Amino acid sequence: MKHFLYTVATLKPFDTAVEALEKSVVENGFRVIHTYDVAASLQAEGITRGPLKIIEVCNARYANEALQKDINVALMLPCPIVVYVEGGETLISTMRPSALTLFCPDSALDQIAADIEKVVLRIIDQAAQCPVLGDPASESLSGTASK
Repeated sequence: MKHFLYTVATLKPFDTAVEALEKSVVENGFRVIHTYDVAASLQAEGITRGPLKIIEVCNARYANEALQKDINVALMLPCPIVVYVEGGETLISTMRPSALTLFCPDSALDQIAADIEKVVLRIIDQAAQCPVLGDPASESLSGTASK
């Protein structure tokens, strides 16, 4: 069975990773719909936890195409990407869009889900990349992915 979570570690601090993700979203033709600061929301209720933001992203063309195939896709839109800190490590994570095909097996979503997945994983990988010190052109120190 395919692993439906995609998680990448980055050497970037939390806030820098969030900024890099937001930039990568735009560079890849998507847009940020909303960002939830989960840690701040919990703190308002007296609960303390480490940094955690959910960044909802969308591409109108892809969303419309998927919705035309199955309106139930709306239950999984927009695509959430999570940035959090665990064990001192900054992580960027999402559910693979190909998981849509499990929830809507008769909707012929395979190709659109694969297309969306390619872009969403590229957004995450680009956001996680860190330049090698002394070589600003290099982006070889990216995190590791759970594939």
